[in-house]
Amino acid sequence: MKFLVKPLVTAAMVCAAGAAFAQQGQTVKIAWIDPLSGLMAPVGANQLKTWQFFAEKINAKNPAGVKFEIVPFDNKLSPAESATALKSAIDQGIHYIAQGNGSSVAAALIDGVNKNNERNPGKEVVYLNYAAVDPDFTNSKCSYWHFRYDADTSMKMEAISSFIKDMPDVKKVFLLNQDYSHGHQVAKFAKETLKRKRPDIEVVGEDFHPLAKVRDFAPYIAKIKASGADTVITGNWGSDLSLMIKAAKEAGYDGKFFTYYVVTTGTPTALGTTGAGKVYQVSYGHYNMPGESEKWMAEYKKRTNDDLYTLAIYSALESLSQAMAKAKSTDPVKVAAALEGLKFKNFNGDDEIRKADHQLQQPLFITIWEKTSAKYPYSPENTGMTLAPVKEYPAYVASTPTSCNMKRP
Repeated sequence: MKFLVKPLVTAAMVCAAGAAFAQQGQTVKIAWIDPLSGLMAPVGANQLKTWQFFAEKINAKNPAGVKFEIVPFDNKLSPAESATALKSAIDQGIHYIAQGNGSSVAAALIDGVNKNNERNPGKEVVYLNYAAVDPDFTNSKCSYWHFRYDADTSMKMEAISSFIKDMPDVKKVFLLNQDYSHGHQVAKFAKETLKRKRPDIEVVGEDFHPLAKVRDFAPYIAKIKASGADTVITGNWGSDLSLMIKAAKEAGYDGKFFTYYVVTTGTPTALGTTGAGKVYQVSYGHYNMPGESEKWMAEYKKRTNDDLYTLAIYSALESLSQAMAKAKSTDPVKVAAALEGLKFKNFNGDDEIRKADHQLQQPLFITIWEKTSAKYPYSPENTGMTLAPVKEYPAYVASTPTSCNMKRP
């Protein structure tokens, strides 16, 4: 028997090595569940192209040796349609989903993923959230299977309010937001942080409007002008932001705007030159970042005749590839464990997926809408304008605490 020990040990080592690199050459499908129809379709179409663009980039260097394939599902910005898309993806054997547009959709997907993973061991799904920013998703509603790559609403408002704190000309603020969870969170955290940092500022108005249904924002702008507000804070995105900006321009409103999503399709054109020096954005990156992202911007525009603005998609794919390499597997259970606490070099610095709640910790930037220059040359939608950085908040400053009580499998 002793003569058989060495061959058996060798065979075991070979099997172990084979298992360790079992993912080499695999194709990993990611179900992209976001709008390709309706008013928000231009944003969804841009982001789908971005997922495909970055999948190609990651595939060329993937440390896990796998190839990512993006499988699109048009959810029409509907939670019900998204639940149907999730079921279809699971039926197709897809273990990774990506979504970002609409926190109401994200809430439905988190619930659906949690139920599936509890009821169907072996068919687990990991949810890569690249833009749905309701803070509850990494607090009271946190899920082991959910990972967020955008900064949440509270993190972004901490940066905005810190910036406004040093602007004595901001005295009267109007809050105009979409009537769903994200919009209500923006209003809530704006009031809380301004009261804490600038108690002298008066919130002179607050209003909500239906998501992706309003075509004429003139009545809302009339309310803003009547209130005497010198500043508007809004979490609007897509057509709701571009049409709002258009109405403000037509009505001659010349106050400041603090926004989350100036970059989304159509908004730069709606802004034009009239928003120069008046419109600010908070984000985890910007058009004119030096390094690799600068090259991505140029290449994406050349290839698609569109602008690259959702860099969180790169963060999601880069961390996923590193987690698969670390886990030596594409098994979602093992990959989720490897994603927890993962630290990686990103386009905006050294980032970390916080283990406590799966919220990416990263720096935030305040940028201002102005004419392009030799220093900041990128021009979205060929407007001759750009978002120039005016303030950077390191990850530890932009971070907010979590109340997440993570339930792990």
